[in-house]
Amino acid sequence: MAEERVLRRLAAILVADVVGYSRLMEADEVGTLAALKERRTLILKPTVREHGGRIVKFLGDGVLMEFASAVNAVTAAIELQRKMIGANADLPDRRRIVLRIGINLGDVIGEGADIYGEGVNIAARLETLAEPGGICISGKVHDEVRGKVDAAFEDGGERQLKNIATPVRVYRAGPSVVPMAPQTISPVSSKPSIAILPLDNLSGDPGQKYLSDGITEDIITELSRFKNLSVAARHASFQLGGKGVNPVLAAGDLGVNFVVEGSVRKTGERIRITVQLIDAGTGNHVWAERFDRETHDIFAVQDEVVSAIVATLEGHMMSTAVAQLRKKPTSSWTAYDFFMQGREVARRASDREAAPFFARAISIDPEFAQAHAWLAIGHLGSYWADADSSTLEEARLAAQRALELDSNDAAVQQANAMVALQLRQHERASMHFNRAVDLNPVDAEIRADRAAAMQYAGQPENALSAIDDALQRSKFPPHWFWWIRGAILIDLERYDEAIAALGNIPQKEYGAWLQLAAAHAQLGHASEAAQALAMARKLKPNLSLRDVIATSPYAHSEALDRLLDGLQKAGLSE
Repeated sequence: MAEERVLRRLAAILVADVVGYSRLMEADEVGTLAALKERRTLILKPTVREHGGRIVKFLGDGVLMEFASAVNAVTAAIELQRKMIGANADLPDRRRIVLRIGINLGDVIGEGADIYGEGVNIAARLETLAEPGGICISGKVHDEVRGKVDAAFEDGGERQLKNIATPVRVYRAGPSVVPMAPQTISPVSSKPSIAILPLDNLSGDPGQKYLSDGITEDIITELSRFKNLSVAARHASFQLGGKGVNPVLAAGDLGVNFVVEGSVRKTGERIRITVQLIDAGTGNHVWAERFDRETHDIFAVQDEVVSAIVATLEGHMMSTAVAQLRKKPTSSWTAYDFFMQGREVARRASDREAAPFFARAISIDPEFAQAHAWLAIGHLGSYWADADSSTLEEARLAAQRALELDSNDAAVQQANAMVALQLRQHERASMHFNRAVDLNPVDAEIRADRAAAMQYAGQPENALSAIDDALQRSKFPPHWFWWIRGAILIDLERYDEAIAALGNIPQKEYGAWLQLAAAHAQLGHASEAAQALAMARKLKPNLSLRDVIATSPYAHSEALDRLLDGLQKAGLSE
């Protein structure tokens, strides 16, 4: 039934995004959100409506729009940029809200209110190529609008867009009477920006990949502590990793100035790490080094890598602070090895399956704070599956021990926040989440978990803004971000949007299927609701409303009514 409703159509797709959104939010979060809301109400929505388009969805500071005509899309884009220039006229540079716009004409797939497909993907890639205040269009759009709109066009040649098989001809478009890119726009950020691509595993054993990935992740975390560096989040970097990736192209996709690439080779008790820092603007190697050490010196090597990068980008004065920034996680290579194996399992499979690795690491070094933190999260994974209060108590004890050992670690604070949330200690959870974000501001996953905490605390509007911010910060967000967004939208009774959000999850856990069942049931889609509930029961045969209530830590029980009512309509019993 659901498949019959999937329809293809030709559409003009417009994607717009705010330039320097993170910078604006850091400078004045409340003012920026208020200004965005005002621009949407007074400029965006009327302009789209006047030109026969529709707003498909907002994603943080971005927006996806659909038009039936390429002429209407380009005309609307030019009008939108003109109005934005006028609205910015009396504002200082640092407070101006400036858009980039990409437009494509192509085949899209409609599912409910949402649209997706290559036509949308190309528009999104074109948006990243536009100058601040500018518009980029595809060759197809140019062919349709040439001679029909009052605009100037500049041929940018064919470009190979990420994940698009065929090169796309790109044109810059703008009104004939004003420059396409306003000259008064300040740079998005004066900070050096950097991405750490996953280090290649050269050990000859694919099973050792967790080691190279683990070392990469720890270097990202340590670099994130430097406030004068902008560091690409782990998930984004790992999406682009792999042998043969062009570091300069990767830098373009991630929006950074510098890239670090390299390799790890472990032989017996020795480890060799080779790293090189590349200037994405020129492709030149700025710095390169090879470290040959005993495995127990792994943390010293990580510190040297971080110090060298920071010294190169920020000056030697900053690099001297590296030693004071972090407490060494463990003195045992074996414990660290088990920890990295566990973290890899948690990323690839599930938190519950990873727990034994963290327990083994703790048995070797009982004072390994990060292992206790990740063990707490592993116990939470089990609790979400069995709803056993004794499992939650194990998670609480592990998180508490981690906090006693190292309160200045983001993972420790995140684990304590997640446990406090399940214990329905919402104020305490908020405190720990805020501290975790302060310790690791580039980790979008912490921010996504914090959005879920806001939802459960009875702040669904704030939660939606928070998860959209996490999605905006992630070039390639984990699929579970959409699970959180779907749950928040159900609380807000925006069921069509919830279904669209959940549609971004290719392999759904039982919780996502439950949300989908509830949303369809609330809309009267009985068949789709029944199918989604059947999928949830297939993954968890003994599923009941009681389990849903136990693992949904709302501060106010009535906030759960929309989900429970939908699940009952779908056929889930007590």
